Amino acid sequence: MTDLPVTLAIDTAAPRLQLALLHADGQTDAMVEDIAKGHAEILFDRLNALLARNGLGYQALERIAVTTGPGSFTGLRIGLSAARGLGVARKVPVLGIPSLLAISLGAGPGPVAVLLDARRGEAYFELFAGPGMPTTGPELLPMEAARAALPADVPVIEHPFVDIGAMARFAASADPAQFPPHASYVRDADAKPQDAARIPRRAP
Repeated sequence: MTDLPVTLAIDTAAPRLQLALLHADGQTDAMVEDIAKGHAEILFDRLNALLARNGLGYQALERIAVTTGPGSFTGLRIGLSAARGLGVARKVPVLGIPSLLAISLGAGPGPVAVLLDARRGEAYFELFAGPGMPTTGPELLPMEAARAALPADVPVIEHPFVDIGAMARFAASADPAQFPPHASYVRDADAKPQDAARIPRRAP
C-alpha cells in the first residue's frame, strides 16, 4: 500500500475552527473548537498544538486542504489565506474543497442531499450520488423550492459542520487541479459597484 501524503485540513467556514492531520498510514487526529468569531487569533496556535501532539513540524506537511464555502465571508478568507500561505511556504499543493461537498463526506454510503439555511428564506442545496460525488452543482434556492427538490428516501444533512477527518482523507487522494483554493460564495456579493457615483475617466 502506497503511503498517503501527510495532509492538513482546515475548516473555518462555519462557527467552528476545525483542523485535522492525516498521517501517511491513514490515521487522523482532529482538533475542533466552537467559535463564532476570532478564528484568525487562534488558528496558528491550535495548529501548532495539533502538530506538536503528533510529533510533527510544518516541514512534514505534504498537502493542505481548506473549505471554500459557502460560509462566513470572514471565516472563509481566514482559512483560505492560512492554507495558501502555508502552501507557498512549503511548496505543496493546496486544495479548495467546496463546503457542501465537504459536508457530504460525513454521510454514509449512498445518495445524500445537503441543504443549509442561507437566510433570507433561501437555502444552499446540492445532491450527491454518494459522499463527495456531486450530481448537481451547488444552488441557491428559495427554501420551499429546495425542500420540494429533495428526492424521497434520500438522507438530508442540514447542519454546516464538516467531518474534518473525512475531508483530510478525501483531499489526500483528490486531484489538486480539480479543487483550486478559491472562495465559492454561491450567492452573489451584497456589495455592488456604484456606477452612478463613479468619476468619469478623462479621455487620453
